[in-house]
Parts: sequence; structure tokens; C-alpha cells
Amino acid sequence: MAQEQNKRGRILSGMRPTGKLHLGNLEGALKQWVELQDEYECFFEIADWHALTTAWQDTRELRAFVRDLAIDWLSAGIDPERSVIFVQSRVPEHAELHLLFSMFVPVPWLERNPTYKDWLEELGPAAATYGLLGYPVLQAADILIYKADTVPVGKDQLPHLELTREIARRFNYLYGKLFPEPQAKLTEFALVPGIDGRKMSKTYNNHILMSEVAKEVERKIKRMYTDPQKVRKGDPGHPDTCPVFMLHRIYNAAETEEIAPECRSGRLGCVPCKANLITKLNAALEV
Repeated sequence: MAQEQNKRGRILSGMRPTGKLHLGNLEGALKQWVELQDEYECFFEIADWHALTTAWQDTRELRAFVRDLAIDWLSAGIDPERSVIFVQSRVPEHAELHLLFSMFVPVPWLERNPTYKDWLEELGPAAATYGLLGYPVLQAADILIYKADTVPVGKDQLPHLELTREIARRFNYLYGKLFPEPQAKLTEFALVPGIDGRKMSKTYNNHILMSEVAKEVERKIKRMYTDPQKVRKGDPGHPDTCPVFMLHRIYNAAETEEIAPECRSGRLGCVPCKANLITKLNAALEV
């Protein structure tokens, strides 16, 4: 208990279980979470109810996805001795608080949510369920039920957190001060390129899993998109725009100052450059 009192505050963060995690999840969130465990009292949520907002038609794999997510978290360094790890649906009070909040949250607050608009544009009008529209209210319940005062977010997620703050303010005004207004802990999430050069995402099927076996890592990196202007061996390369070099910066930072000029001069070809990355990436994933 004394150890918790020395920490700076309480954090709530989570992920939807939609399958095994990839390098983008690892670099974009999990590594930061691992570091936050030493500074904050941390609550990490496997948000299986949130997964239903866009995947309610088929839930056959949801239980397995919950298990996969927990395994990936543990393997990345989320420590149940230092943090609380829980499955959202196992705590029914989240749904109860969500229901109470929904009684006073105006619909226009939810309709202006940029993520809701993006999902409708991507998924079509049939996706406009109450669960999708109201998911920020459930998200607010997730945060406020633990009286979390800090939430790690990227700049694009600030509108979501502001809605939670608005809900806390309205509740406190109507019924008396109970909930803190959680503050954002801005995190510079790493942009991890996929094997096709776009942002790594399961949606694009361009990802490398955290749990990928060495042979599969090798197969994917060998297929990886590189500099389109480097057609032949000896052609000068452009490492600053090459996705392979971007992964070198993350998993082979010590050699990037040597790799970049060799690539620009044309002395380093794509095949040996990828072979080097395969070795370094597999070594990182084995740790």
C-alpha cells in the first residue's frame, strides 16, 4: 500500500480484443504502458464489450481473442504484481454506470464524436447501432468507475477523453462531486510501417505479430515494400522514405547511421538490408 501511495496517480487504459497484437500495438502503446507501471497505479482493461460495437455479428472467436490479448500483454511486460489486469465484462458495474450516465448524456454530444463519423463512413449506415453511438459513454464509465485521474492518449484521442471529462462535470454538478476529471497523458506513439509501406494494421493485412515465429518474420520481411526508385543493385536508395529503414530505426538503431549512407550510395542492396533486419527483429521478439 505504501508503494501505491508514492505513485503519481491512477491510470486506466485498455484495448479491444480483436486478435493477436502486432508490432504497431507493441511500439504504439504497450511499451509505454510497461514504463507507466513504475510511476502510476495502473488498471489495464481487456475491453470485450467495446469489441462488440463493430463485431456483434460474429462473436465465436471473442473468448480466444481475450486470452490472446492477455498473453500478449504479459509477454510485453505488463506485470500483474504491479498492475490490475481485468476483463471488462467480468465487472458488471461498468454496464450499470454506463446505464446511469446514458440517462443524462445528450445525443448531440455523441453524434459529434469524430470516430463515430469515421466508422459510419467506413462501415456504412447499417453500423449505426446504439452500441456504436453510445460507446463513449461506456468508455467514460470504464475510466470513472475507478476514479482514474490520468489516461494515456495520442492527440487524435483527445476528443474522446474530453467527452469523459464532460460527463464527469455534468454528474458532479447534478449530484455532487464524486468523479475526478481525468487528465490526458499525451504519448508520442511510434508509427510502425506495415510490409506494404502503409501504417501497420490488421485491417490492411500488412502486420507482423508480436508472437510471430522466426520463419514467418523472415517471409514477411523478404516480401516487404522498399524504395520504388531503387530498381537495380547499385541504384542510390532513399532510406528516409523506406519502410525497411523505418523498422531498422526501431529494432536496429545502433546501425542506422552506418546503413543510411551505404543505402544512399547504392553500395547496400535491399536483400542484405532486409536480411540484417530479419536477424535484429527476430532477436528483439525472442526477448
